[in-house]
Amino acid sequence: MQVVAQSWLVLQLTGSPLRLGLISTLQSAPVLFLSLPVGAMVDRLPKRRILMATQAIFGGQAAVLALLVWSGSVEYWHVCALGLLVGLVSAVDQPTRQAFVVELVGREDVGSAVALNSAAFNAARIVGPAVGGLLIARFGLAPAFALNAAGFAVLIAALAGLRALGLPGPRSGATVGEEIAEGLRYARRTPLVIVTLALLTVVSLCVFNFTVYVPLLARTVLGLGAEGFGFLMACLGVGAVAGALTVGAVRQPPLGVMFATTAVALGGLLWLSVAREFWTAAPALALTGFSGIMLVASCNTRLQLEAPAGLRGRVMSLYVLLSGGVFPIGAFLVGALSERWGVSTALLCGGTFGLAALAAIGLWWRQRSVR
Repeated sequence: MQVVAQSWLVLQLTGSPLRLGLISTLQSAPVLFLSLPVGAMVDRLPKRRILMATQAIFGGQAAVLALLVWSGSVEYWHVCALGLLVGLVSAVDQPTRQAFVVELVGREDVGSAVALNSAAFNAARIVGPAVGGLLIARFGLAPAFALNAAGFAVLIAALAGLRALGLPGPRSGATVGEEIAEGLRYARRTPLVIVTLALLTVVSLCVFNFTVYVPLLARTVLGLGAEGFGFLMACLGVGAVAGALTVGAVRQPPLGVMFATTAVALGGLLWLSVAREFWTAAPALALTGFSGIMLVASCNTRLQLEAPAGLRGRVMSLYVLLSGGVFPIGAFLVGALSERWGVSTALLCGGTFGLAALAAIGLWWRQRSVR
């Protein structure tokens, strides 16, 4: 609901694709700059306590947006400032959550845990956007923000009831800079980690700009209102849940399947670039959600299992950096291209560039395997 309401609010306030892309950039840019030092911090601090603090701030941000909209005093700069706050807190929250998974369930169940986490997250993409679109159409934007704020109270209570505390391991005596360098050296010397992160980068840069291109597609190409936008996001969520559950069933897809799912996700963008009706865009979004989430969940599981326990926070900070930190670059490019040539052209450019990058990664991996 927050994604739908915020995107629709920005379009109401500005009508600008570029400014919509800028909001997504502000929310994600801190991840780009802070993920690595936060990864080292996560290996030093109690994870449950960090997560309770981040959820409280997320809830407060949503409550402030609800009040600003309800009072009629909301301006574009308010959304920018609150978006930047979310970005800063997300830079701490995301690596902490990723590193906490193994401590909650144990190594033997990581694949299923990652799949269930992805399925739960994307089930919200089915219900949230559809309900959010209906709420906005019937009652306005404020209730969507208010319900999101209330939801974080439930989340904090759930965290408080966990037995796992996520306590840090023994300190090595190294500085934060030395610990970051150690994590980067491990990733650089492990080819399987490199190719996994490379696939993740392509999908994050080209595919996962849903908060920018879906509202633009709905409003400027398909001529839909808030309800139609919500249903498009719900189609995306249906595909994403199916993809996450597929990963859970197979535990760890082979590398060849990961390459194939990346190609399908990028092909979904090309399909969307020629969509002119709801009934052609909806299955394209479902396919993109299915293959994109399947790839991301597979990368998550592979990195969780490959990383040594003492380096997991730092390795997963690389995952967060490339899954979330690269996003602002892609969001800004989608917004800028859409402003100049339209969202259909932006989707065509993203799909074409991504397939070229995927071919280069495949060639590198094949040459590495031959050697």
